[in-house]
Amino acid sequence: MNSIRLRLLKWLLGPILLVNLVLAALVAGLAWTPAQVAFDAGLMDTATALAGRVAAGGAASLPPVAPAATGERAWFAVRDVQGRHLEGSKAFPALRPGAPAYDADVDGEPVRVVALAVATPTGIRHVGVARTLRQRLDVRAAIVRSLVVLVSLGTLTLVGVVWLSVGNGLRPLARIRAELARRGPGDLAPIPADGVPYEIAPVVSGFNDLLDKVEAGARAQRDFLADMAHQLRTPLAGVQLQLEWLHARHAQDADTVASLAMMGLANERMIRQVNQLLALARAREGRPGEHAGPLDLALLVQESIQFFVDKAARKGIDLGFELAPAPVTGDAFQLRDLIDNLVDNALRYTPDGGQVTVGCGVDGGVTQFSVIDSGPGIPAARRAAVFERFVRLDDKATGSGLGLAIVRDIARAHGADVAIGDAAGGGTHVVVRFGASKSTG
Repeated sequence: MNSIRLRLLKWLLGPILLVNLVLAALVAGLAWTPAQVAFDAGLMDTATALAGRVAAGGAASLPPVAPAATGERAWFAVRDVQGRHLEGSKAFPALRPGAPAYDADVDGEPVRVVALAVATPTGIRHVGVARTLRQRLDVRAAIVRSLVVLVSLGTLTLVGVVWLSVGNGLRPLARIRAELARRGPGDLAPIPADGVPYEIAPVVSGFNDLLDKVEAGARAQRDFLADMAHQLRTPLAGVQLQLEWLHARHAQDADTVASLAMMGLANERMIRQVNQLLALARAREGRPGEHAGPLDLALLVQESIQFFVDKAARKGIDLGFELAPAPVTGDAFQLRDLIDNLVDNALRYTPDGGQVTVGCGVDGGVTQFSVIDSGPGIPAARRAAVFERFVRLDDKATGSGLGLAIVRDIARAHGADVAIGDAAGGGTHVVVRFGASKSTG
């Protein structure tokens, strides 16, 4: 995964851990060196005291090995310049008078040795003192343990600081991402540039330029669609009038009447599709129009009720209305398109002699509009697909497959949720809930 956060953490934490390890090694060396010097100085003091006794002609009762005060063991030895043993331990390693303290081995145990040359009445003597390393090793282990604790705490603190710093530095990006995630599908407004860090300002500016281009393209497409629909409506209405006039003039000619009826039906389909294209152009705005305001869905249904009643009467459909005050804030044109398409779909797919019930009101504080029909219903597996454009469930019924796509877009623009269910006794129950959610399905 190509993540800026992971990349920053890798480039920051890696060097920090490496530097901490190097510093820990240096501190361990710096802490151990004085302790080693102090131990060697103590060993040298012992050797100096022993050399003083030897120089005075003493040390005749020098033991070969003696316990130290710390529980360690110490060895002593006195030899002449030829290296012959005179006193102390015969297993004592070779003496190197005048050299710094050095490591050696006595009876299989590692020791630290100091050797001195001393003048006596009988000649030059070499005096050596050796002591085990147990105390030194204990001290070094204590130093390492302390450093491990300190370095671990320091590293964890630095990791936390770096993690918080990286998160705080990436917060503007997270804020922009959240702002984009909250937007609706048609919201192409520019990203606010206030408070944007200098480093990502060019990205925001470029993204806003892209949004402007997308908005311009979408607006041009909607304008073209709306203009085309408007231009087609007038000649189609004229054709409809001419067909009605011809039908009246040739009412006695059965063949002519049949042809005119077919032409009228095709013209009606064309008028409906043009009207749907115009409704789709308005719905694709992705938000209520500029004339949006408080409305009552019941009043919008009543304004179109005569058209629904006439269409239902032609098919013998029992069309019922259960209307109650249903306040909502929105665009009257778009909401009327939503109502028209849902009711028209119900009348179109309900067989002759069926039932359609249109209702609206407030349920649980949520304004809703519903249409219930006794048609064939919509299978659960196809309910998501019918909201896509040009999707039709029945090729035998007339229609362009735009109705529910228009409903979906208008609902999204008004923050509404569209749900399709089964009607009691068979059929389809479509309900639009305003303010219930911002998803459509």
